[in-house]
Amino acid sequence: MSVIPEDSALMLRYKDGDVTAFETLYRRHKDSLYRYLLRLSQNRDTAEDVFQDVWGKIIKARHRYRPTAKFTTFLYRVAHNCFIDYVRRNNRHRVASAMDPDCRPDPGDEPDLEAEKSFARQRLDAALGTIPDEQRDAFLLHEEAGLSINTIAQVTGVNRETVRSRLRYATKKLKTALAEPAVHT
Repeated sequence: MSVIPEDSALMLRYKDGDVTAFETLYRRHKDSLYRYLLRLSQNRDTAEDVFQDVWGKIIKARHRYRPTAKFTTFLYRVAHNCFIDYVRRNNRHRVASAMDPDCRPDPGDEPDLEAEKSFARQRLDAALGTIPDEQRDAFLLHEEAGLSINTIAQVTGVNRETVRSRLRYATKKLKTALAEPAVHT
């Protein structure tokens, strides 16, 4: 049975020149990172731009990398900062992703199920658009990235009670928004 290396060990191997270690890290985290950025930005083009920027910064920072925290903390801190930088550079970063045909899933063998999933994703994306940026960021870091409250505090640079409060308010607002009757169009 093979041992699955931890992310920090892979990053250290990449720092020493092992490109396959980076490829493993990329495969391991690309989907959750992209989903986080897509839901955070609510725009496919923005998510793709920031996604590329994040991985570019990870590659450039490999020689300075120190495993002082989990790799995911490092990765999402870079992502968080890249998104903030992107927003500062581009005032117009919000477009309803539910209206973007490129954000919709490919239809599968079960059209009714896929349509229902697509509609649920659109409702969640719309509900995420109604909550303040800080709450959405905390919620997505928790739900999409699977980060703990302590890690989210490190990533966002706020204390853990602020994170708890943001998560509580975000969850309450999302539950309220999603509990409202859905209107199929």
